[in-house]
Amino acid sequence: MLLAVPLLILPLIAYNLVVNGAVAGGGVDALGAAFLGLDMMSGARFTLDLGDALVLFGIALLFVEILKATRTGAGSIADHLLSTALFIAYLVEFLMIEAAATSTFFILMVLSLVDVAAGYSVTIRSARRDFAVGPGGAL
Repeated sequence: MLLAVPLLILPLIAYNLVVNGAVAGGGVDALGAAFLGLDMMSGARFTLDLGDALVLFGIALLFVEILKATRTGAGSIADHLLSTALFIAYLVEFLMIEAAATSTFFILMVLSLVDVAAGYSVTIRSARRDFAVGPGGAL
């Protein structure tokens, strides 16, 4: 059952920790704080903001979620339902909480929507293939 927990809940928790002051001083302005800085060979300085790092973290987790969507069995249904509930939580927070009205949060919410859509699409596609296999080929 632990595998059914959507991993995209982690960026939601991290975002809320950042804007509520647990990391980098708090507030929406904390999303612009430098997370990583590298001196490039060209002499330029590459800086990754905390908000951008959250988005990259979400993209990496979305990849894992899409891989999880290829599983078959009873656990996949729970995974899809929990992913849908997580998207609803993102949407409600985006619409109701002032600190969530940022482009970073919006992108994280869209990643959650892609997780829901991809999860159902992959499951339906694989179910069709399982259903069509048999004597005589396709239906």
